[in-house]
Amino acid sequence: MKTIFLSLCFLFLCFAGFSQTTPQADTTRYWKVHGQNTVLISQSSFSNWAAGGVNAVSANLVLDYDFNYKKGVWSWDNKAIAGYGISKQNGTGWRKNDDRIILNSLLGRQASKYWLYTFYMNFQTQFTKGYLYDATGARTLLSAPFAPAYLTFGPGFAYKRSDNFRVNLSPAAARITIVGNDSLSAIGSYGVTPGKKSLFEFGASLDAYYKVNLAENIAFENILKLYSNYLKRPGDIYLDYTANIFMKVNKLVTVNAGVELINDPKAQIPQIKNGVSEYHSLLQVKQIFGAGLTYKF
Repeated sequence: MKTIFLSLCFLFLCFAGFSQTTPQADTTRYWKVHGQNTVLISQSSFSNWAAGGVNAVSANLVLDYDFNYKKGVWSWDNKAIAGYGISKQNGTGWRKNDDRIILNSLLGRQASKYWLYTFYMNFQTQFTKGYLYDATGARTLLSAPFAPAYLTFGPGFAYKRSDNFRVNLSPAAARITIVGNDSLSAIGSYGVTPGKKSLFEFGASLDAYYKVNLAENIAFENILKLYSNYLKRPGDIYLDYTANIFMKVNKLVTVNAGVELINDPKAQIPQIKNGVSEYHSLLQVKQIFGAGLTYKF
């Protein structure tokens, strides 16, 4: 995992250098390219602390880029996010606390001032394996690269007020869940038939994005994804909601806080009780907070 993090740090430096040496004027007038590279570091240590505590350190890297095209009645908005983080506490080795690859694309044709006919695509997976650890340090495999991976696409329509506020609805969206890991597919993880590597669904998808400045140096970002499968249990709605707060200290230093909530009825999360794994569909919660360096262009 440290190798993955160091590789992403190298990409951070490469993209930062690229964005410094390649002016925006080099792109065509129809494209707008912007993004940010963020490194977050947090650390805590205790010595003779009466209330107790565990020494810990963590590091996170997020690459977030937008590639937006606009010509006449046509627009094409693309977002790419790569995030990875590792943490270590006394008594444990390095463990990941963030791992995501997200590609989002929205092709639109203007219907009126704020409405578009669209074709939507979203892809999500992760870089490395993920585990659940019990009190003894024993681990159970939860995920792996392309296990799961989600590909959602379909036609629809969107309300787009600006690059910071848009809602897209695809009433006829296909969703493919890929479980490429043999051991996870063998037990039917993420809803696939045991032994199969993929699951096809057909339903409705909603994707919404809203970002607002709460104050001069504080931005609040919201990302919502919903999916309902017409073919089986349409009431079991997949939900993925992310809220991020970006607080700018100066040109480079930021304080970032974020929470992600996922409700996936097909994702059975193991809970280890008395040495036995019991699988349940649970609300997944991830929180990240830290101060670090952010380079925007």
